[in-house]
Amino acid sequence: MITSRLRTLRDHIRWAVSRFHEHDLFFGHGADNAWDEARLLVLGALHLPYEIADGYLDCQLEDDERVRLLHLLKRRIDERIPAAYLLGEAWFCGLSFIVDERVLVPRSPIGELLEARLEPWLGSEPARILDLCTGSGCIGIVAADVFPEAEVVLADLSFEALEVANQNIERHGLEERVYTVQGDGFAGLPKQRFDLILSNPPYVDAEDFADMPAEYQHEPELGLACGQDGLDLVRRMLAEAADHLTDKGLLIVEVGNSQVHVEQLYPEVDFAWLEFKRGGHGVFMLSAEQCRQHQELFRSRL
Repeated sequence: MITSRLRTLRDHIRWAVSRFHEHDLFFGHGADNAWDEARLLVLGALHLPYEIADGYLDCQLEDDERVRLLHLLKRRIDERIPAAYLLGEAWFCGLSFIVDERVLVPRSPIGELLEARLEPWLGSEPARILDLCTGSGCIGIVAADVFPEAEVVLADLSFEALEVANQNIERHGLEERVYTVQGDGFAGLPKQRFDLILSNPPYVDAEDFADMPAEYQHEPELGLACGQDGLDLVRRMLAEAADHLTDKGLLIVEVGNSQVHVEQLYPEVDFAWLEFKRGGHGVFMLSAEQCRQHQELFRSRL
């Protein structure tokens, strides 16, 4: 598959780009094009930083390194496995996270909001933060990094996902103020309130899920699909959010393409749909006051 004429890092990246295009791979798990994906995979497999100086790309590989790359590139092409799963690592907001097929590959645009410290919407530093449907824990752990005094709860239905989240808590040395809770939605958090609730829940509707590229089939269905309109869990979250927010708290939820279903289901609600400089859509924000104001409406449409 890789010929003896491929010797340098640059050779292997260029070759991978050509093969990725030839086999019509899909890029949506950390990279959005063949070049970035190839560079990520080749450099990551050799434990080299993505931002390595360009001159190093002309370094020659050892035979064992070439064999290892051959194996990973072949799996990326033949099995359509996202690079993050092949490497066991993904980067999100500048932090490294352990990932495998128990969790989604981190990519939420909520990260951009956290990098900006949720300005101008967050009036003061949050004391308690909830990352609901946490998966790998990436959103909550980045929130803990951005707000170093906050206690952060990572909640998920999946025991398997929480195993990964706990590994990432340990990786970042956050055991003293970040912890996990297992439960369906808010079920594991009775009477707990938070200044900030962030969530990238499963929200893919049935039509979109059926049309997803093969790469997404490696991700846990529990983290993607959620009913005919994608809102089975979001409905419950909205109905219960007021009971788990402090008086000045904020709820921020990603629903992606299911934004259209949210707007159709709740035309009376003035959702703030947030905008992103680096791409992404379908993320709404509601204040605690709005959640209280519309709680009966949310409950009536469960």
